[in-house]
Amino acid sequence: MARRARSLSVALISGALVLTSLGVGAVAAVSAESDAVASAAPVAHTGHVMAASTKASGDDPDGDGYIPANPPVTGVQPSDKEPPHRYFHEFQAHCTVTHTRPDDPIVYPGQPGKSHDHTFMGNTTTDANSTTASLDSGSTSCLAPGDKSGYWMPTMLNGDKPVLPVGEQTIYYKAGVTDYTSVRPFPKGLRFVVGSPMQTAEEFRNHPGFVEGWECGTSYFNVDFPKSCPTSQDTQVNIRFQAPSCWDGKYLDTPDHKSHMAYPVVKPGTNNNICPTDHPVALPMIEFKMAFPVNGDLSQLRLASGSGHSFHYDFFNAWDDRTLKAMVDHCVVGGLQCDPRGYDQSHPEDGAVLDAHYELP
Repeated sequence: MARRARSLSVALISGALVLTSLGVGAVAAVSAESDAVASAAPVAHTGHVMAASTKASGDDPDGDGYIPANPPVTGVQPSDKEPPHRYFHEFQAHCTVTHTRPDDPIVYPGQPGKSHDHTFMGNTTTDANSTTASLDSGSTSCLAPGDKSGYWMPTMLNGDKPVLPVGEQTIYYKAGVTDYTSVRPFPKGLRFVVGSPMQTAEEFRNHPGFVEGWECGTSYFNVDFPKSCPTSQDTQVNIRFQAPSCWDGKYLDTPDHKSHMAYPVVKPGTNNNICPTDHPVALPMIEFKMAFPVNGDLSQLRLASGSGHSFHYDFFNAWDDRTLKAMVDHCVVGGLQCDPRGYDQSHPEDGAVLDAHYELP
């Protein structure tokens, strides 16, 4: 009976996902055969051939959308402790864009070309057929060779021309809960989607991951792109957006790619953030900080998923376990503000986690 109930739930969630994954308006896609960013040539079309996300794939052989954690994390209660105050408890990952492709191995596993176009960072092999094992065997554009994770977001377009972030982009790994000492590393293979391509402007503005919205020059907190921004060499369109950081401890993925994760909540009667009881495991809070090299007239700016408020992103953890644990323990649990080497220049006495090659010594 439990299996039948879960199957019904999967069917309902999958049907909803098909609706919420539709792009808005014309969508530009880059040829699935091309990995080279420089040669990306978008082809306009009016939609996608949609298919259920719960399709059998390498990490989900029965195709029900649930990928169990092995082993699961049990017996954890949300921590409401108050450790010594530290203003920072974070480290950075610096990664560059690798390719664009109309694939999404989380939402459409094993279904190349089914998604709106995405801009990929981190793992250089990420495509519709990516699995935990394939990412683990791949290479990365991140400074730390141990970070083989896949990071992707809808491609930005100015008219029909892709606007791709240039150089290293910053991905923060932070404590989302007050008890930063309770944060533990992501389990290998954990994946999730942050936000939705079908969210309204109001939903985007009120999203718990909303930090500053779209900004350019002196224009901040925009839910859609400003019509223009100052034309200068160093002016770009930026966004910061945070991911949920509380895990249920049971699944590496669920059919809606969100239910196994939750945002911290405020403990009643305090200003402290804790994980909810049904998602008690505190993980790092990822924050995308992306910069797009475009300014001046922004009236033709859009995302492959639609308007500016359709922004969302995906994360697929493929960190080397030892490297990630060392960074989390030293920087997050240790209450430091670390660069990609795990070094806090305000606390040089604590040293760095990684060597000059961004590897464990």
